[in-house]
Amino acid sequence: MDNIIMASSGRNFTSQDIDLIKWTRKKYSHLSRKELAGTVCEFLDWTTPAGRAKTPQCVAFLVELEKAGIIELPPVIIKSKKVSVSIIPNFYIDTSSIVGDLKEFEPIKLEIARAGAQLKLWRKYVNDYHMLGDRQVFGSRLYYFVKSGDKKLGCLEFSASAWALKPRDEWIGWSIEDKNVRLHFILNNSRFLIFPWVNIKNLASKALALSIKQIQKDWLREYCYAPVLLETFVDTSQFAGTCYKASNWTYLGETKGRGRMDRKKEMQLPPKAIYMYPLQKDFKDCLKGLKPCKVVNPDE
Repeated sequence: MDNIIMASSGRNFTSQDIDLIKWTRKKYSHLSRKELAGTVCEFLDWTTPAGRAKTPQCVAFLVELEKAGIIELPPVIIKSKKVSVSIIPNFYIDTSSIVGDLKEFEPIKLEIARAGAQLKLWRKYVNDYHMLGDRQVFGSRLYYFVKSGDKKLGCLEFSASAWALKPRDEWIGWSIEDKNVRLHFILNNSRFLIFPWVNIKNLASKALALSIKQIQKDWLREYCYAPVLLETFVDTSQFAGTCYKASNWTYLGETKGRGRMDRKKEMQLPPKAIYMYPLQKDFKDCLKGLKPCKVVNPDE
């Protein structure tokens, strides 16, 4: 390939790869070196044959880039030698059947699962009951429990949006430069789970509606900026996407089956239906830099 400009650990890197690494460092400036390397591995699909991220090799390559003056890495964190004992909670999950009409369980609310016991419990639910499990995600993300009073009914996750998604990019009408600068204003609903023992009609649509109303303010409070667009992918061989349709998400077609961050154009995954939800009417102008991105009242 004529565009190859660097090589490391048996992998060739193009100018586009280097640009993506620089963009990732800038957009996720709070990440440690290891977290940054993990994110780059995900974006570039740099993995072992078993599918594990080549994080150590990527860290070494990032150091090479820093020595060449291409990027500036975060400082090395020196861990304390003090030994601490981590106690893993022994969670009990009540799987007793929960059945009824939505009005019987109102008010439904979304509660952020904070780091610690709550997030560990969230991960256990998703690992045990979601078909994709809990995939480690670097960068900005929020985890929610769907709750009625003290009862947990499901889980939601919002994280970084897909890098390459032609139907979305054409629908927005933005340039590559626009995407490089403002891709972080799009969030991916990367996990959505209603527990299998919960049978409450319209609960999924209710949870989505709540997330639409509060995600901008929650994200602004946590990460100091507000998203303007949501996206998600539905495996139509397993699901019909009924709750997204009922919540007025826009269907854009299907993915090419290459994964969220695939840059090799290799058909490896089943195609998925693409759904989008604007969080404000002027989202396209915001993403193209014609208007500032700001929190709006979803009822307006």
